[in-house]
Amino acid sequence: MKRHATSFLTTWKASATRKPLIIRGARQVGKTWVMKEFGRSQYEQCAYVNFESNAALKTLFTTDFNIRRILTAIQIEAGVTVEPGNTLIILDEIQEAPGALTSLKYFQENAPEYHVISAGSLLGVALNNHTSFPVGKVDFLDMYPLDFTEFLEAMNETALVDLVKKHDWELIKTFKSRYIELLKQYYYVGGMPEPVSVFIKRKDFKEVRQIQQRILNAYEQDFSKHAPNAIVPRIRMLWNAIPSQLAKENRKFIYGLIKEGARAKEYELAMSWLIDCGLIHKVNNVSKPAIPLKAYEDFGAFKLFLVDVGLLAAMAELDAGSLLEGNAMFEEFKGALTEQYVLQQLVALKEGSIHYWSPGNARSEIDFLVQIAGNVIPIEVKAAENLKAKSLQVYHQKYNPVTAIRTSMADFRKEEWMINLPLYAIREIFRLAVLK
Repeated sequence: MKRHATSFLTTWKASATRKPLIIRGARQVGKTWVMKEFGRSQYEQCAYVNFESNAALKTLFTTDFNIRRILTAIQIEAGVTVEPGNTLIILDEIQEAPGALTSLKYFQENAPEYHVISAGSLLGVALNNHTSFPVGKVDFLDMYPLDFTEFLEAMNETALVDLVKKHDWELIKTFKSRYIELLKQYYYVGGMPEPVSVFIKRKDFKEVRQIQQRILNAYEQDFSKHAPNAIVPRIRMLWNAIPSQLAKENRKFIYGLIKEGARAKEYELAMSWLIDCGLIHKVNNVSKPAIPLKAYEDFGAFKLFLVDVGLLAAMAELDAGSLLEGNAMFEEFKGALTEQYVLQQLVALKEGSIHYWSPGNARSEIDFLVQIAGNVIPIEVKAAENLKAKSLQVYHQKYNPVTAIRTSMADFRKEEWMINLPLYAIREIFRLAVLK
């Protein structure tokens, strides 16, 4: 399974200023697989240690940060002789061993010849609990579920990926039905590696859903195992409320819909915990669509999205038939699923923070705003081929952006002030905006 992260890791290995690397991401997005596969393909050997399952080494860093002593313990546990440049040291679930994160500073300062990669599903939680952190001594890589391009490549549809990269819009029209079919499959399967792998092998939607449910159950277990007991019930309530919140026409998150009378202060810690775990994405409204967007964030108005579109479909108990064949009862939720998909692709592009625009005194709303090459680009999301863009027109008349994006199932079309970008080509948004 080809992942974009591999290109980053290859560059990291060759860098003259390489530092120990921390890979962040939600549980089961593929961090461990990427590290091991990179070690297998790019190094003579790999020294792998998982601190969550290895009780013996959890106290390794509590005595001191003597790198020779630490390396000796890793060698004994992994059963390999660690050689600089030839061995990849992998420290998995690093937040589970007190002091392990701090040790990366000493690897960087005292033993930079060693190649060290670490990862953790709850790193964000650990760091916000005042864990000592080696600021400036490490590199970072954020991992997410497979985006649609990675999904197509995993499905052996590389030719379709290449067409989009070449912007051959006329030829893309010829294969439009194939793109849409695969996109609907992605809405259901999502980008979590295990469901994708099973779907590639057997095309069994029922088995995919069983695996997704298992992943969701594992997340629920994490709530009880790792979160403070006092906020576990609120984490569960907030987490389970997200599908219904997104199903609303106005997807702004409303605390009162979790529980009658609920207030922000009751759920802020629960929300922060889920964000730190990488399980949800928070998209804030902006009071003004200006540079920099973060300076105009409205913290009282936001939308919450899940880590993965397939998991959203699973939580909503959306059956394959409704999604793939179309169903009148599904029409209302289609917009939520499409917006989740677009957000997920934008997040995977790692081009800065994402916001939306919804002025309090108007009915207009722009689904997403992104900052590209010093410009604010509005994005309106349409679930079908509907080419009406009333909110986008209102926004354009008021702020006159260099370009505006409407993404839908319709074909690519470039107008004087707007580009219609097919949903299956959303990854090209930054290249097109710059070309404009």
